[in-house]
Amino acid sequence: MDPQMLIDEGVAILKEKIDDVAIIACSGGIDSTVAAVMANGAVGNMLHCVYVDTGFMRKGETEEVREMLTDLGLNLKVVDASERFFKHLEGVTEPEEKRKVIGEQFIRVFEEEQASCGAKYLVQGTIAPDWIESGGGERDVIKSHHNVGGLPEDVDLTIVEPLREFYKDEVRNMAELLKIPSSNRQPFPGPGLAVRVLGDLTRERTEACREACAIVEEEFETAAEAGEMELPWQYFAALLPVSSVGVHGDARVYGETIVVRAVRSIDGMSARYSEIPHSILQKISTRITNTLKGHVNRVVYDITHKPPGTIEWE
Repeated sequence: MDPQMLIDEGVAILKEKIDDVAIIACSGGIDSTVAAVMANGAVGNMLHCVYVDTGFMRKGETEEVREMLTDLGLNLKVVDASERFFKHLEGVTEPEEKRKVIGEQFIRVFEEEQASCGAKYLVQGTIAPDWIESGGGERDVIKSHHNVGGLPEDVDLTIVEPLREFYKDEVRNMAELLKIPSSNRQPFPGPGLAVRVLGDLTRERTEACREACAIVEEEFETAAEAGEMELPWQYFAALLPVSSVGVHGDARVYGETIVVRAVRSIDGMSARYSEIPHSILQKISTRITNTLKGHVNRVVYDITHKPPGTIEWE
């Protein structure tokens, strides 16, 4: 379908459903950004955009997102809620429980922001794969999304989802038409690094995963620009709670494991692992183990398709 028709349809829905102050979570990702730009076009100053720094963002992400959303003319407020999220996630290691805790804390943050701006509506960038994988209809639950299955039942906001029936490729086309810089940005899960740090969510382990993700992104993008490989649809690192013996210099060390994940996909519903040249993987492994010396001493590459695996590890 024509992207302009989809945009016009979404704006019309927003105008029809929103007649008072609305609030939206803007992560800087393509889904929430498209929803925010459309809502801004529909209701203007009645929209309040909130970017929540959970402590689980990618390296330099908060600064980049702040600049991008401000340039798009959105009424933006940045909330540093990292202490809150780490506190509530302490000791939580089960993936579904992580997502539900994160979903609830997101809503609690918005309820506090709601009190200051008087919002009656919550606009979300939920797309079709989100609710399908969260058990929409008769499907089994693959995983809860913080903007779908992770929401508490006592939400005191009317939820509006203008992108609910659209798939990722359609949203990308809409973003390009709206001239949104994040249209070519790779997907990033709503819970952020919290679902890429398997096991305990300590600040130290999260920082290790953040650094490893930055290295993977930098090396893949540099290699793609040099024509050494095709840039995958999504690529990242995850920290596994698997420790093994390694050697640094003359000393034996006991460190954790980083898994590198890269896939080819169209809409995220299915994916094939990307065949990455070994020379690039070797460079990534060396950089990660040197940068995270004493914490990580082993790097592996995931060659699982979706299905049977999922793109993210949690």
